[in-house]
Amino acid sequence: MAEASPGPDPSLAVEFCGLSLASPIVLLSGCVGFGEEYTRVEGFSNRDAGAIVLKGTTAKPRLGNPPPRVTETPWGMINAIGLQNPGVEHVVSAILPTLDFAETRFIANVCGSTIDEYAEVTRRFDDSPIDAMEINISCPNVREGGVQFGNYPEMSARVVAACRKATRKPLITKLSPNQTDIRENARLCIEAGSDGLAVINTISGMVIDPNTRRAVIGNVQGGVSGPAIKPIALLMVKKVYEVAGPARVPIIGQGGIASAGDAIEFLAAGATAVGIGTALFYDPFVCRKVNAGLAAYLRDNGMRKPGELTGSLSAAATLDCGGG
Repeated sequence: MAEASPGPDPSLAVEFCGLSLASPIVLLSGCVGFGEEYTRVEGFSNRDAGAIVLKGTTAKPRLGNPPPRVTETPWGMINAIGLQNPGVEHVVSAILPTLDFAETRFIANVCGSTIDEYAEVTRRFDDSPIDAMEINISCPNVREGGVQFGNYPEMSARVVAACRKATRKPLITKLSPNQTDIRENARLCIEAGSDGLAVINTISGMVIDPNTRRAVIGNVQGGVSGPAIKPIALLMVKKVYEVAGPARVPIIGQGGIASAGDAIEFLAAGATAVGIGTALFYDPFVCRKVNAGLAAYLRDNGMRKPGELTGSLSAAATLDCGGG
């Protein structure tokens, strides 16, 4: 059996949105429940992560999408949970008191179908011990025909502005890759008051059973995650860093990270912290391995902290649209 971890190497500490994190690793929303998902696994410790993003939370309880909700894809998975959750009041009053805030930082994931709902959930979490809030702008706006907030920069900014008015806690906006110009979205979210950015959310996709010619996921489409999307996520982080870097707005880089090497790539592209999600499903101890590998890399390269890697992609590297 694996031994309990005493926590990450002190040299891995980073500052993110004014919060001190013991490690640059952030466990992503939906992958660890409300912070308790892996605590029953012997040897697992929340202390191995610098922060944990809790499951997406709405104003009222939601049952979520019809099953099946999860299936494997080549080098990844696709999910369509549908924001099943007990509602913000239950999370604040019954779940947050069970969390050990001495172990790590806890970040709420704010969701809604209207701007007013986002503000309502943010306001409730503001009156709680939560350390920060991540705004999940991939939720559909029921007043705009079901279009997703996160795919339209102006709409994203309206959500951020409403949440900004509802709290003084750090706000992190989770950007969608399913849009035309992620840089413009990042710029408007920063102007609206976002303290940090999470790049990227899952990529829309579907799986079809060739025998029945039916969609495997009950919701037909879902979010693709895992190593298959890593090259896309890296490019998105690089693009967003061009906007967020000069504004000194930190980024959580995420999308297929499963090793220290993956984490280093995201840091070099411009991330301050790195999100781990899908890898937890097949390796609950991946955080410990990433921490150890990252600490070794820093020592071997004469670096004292992960921040020295942020944005260290060679200045000679330029974005090329390709073509014949």
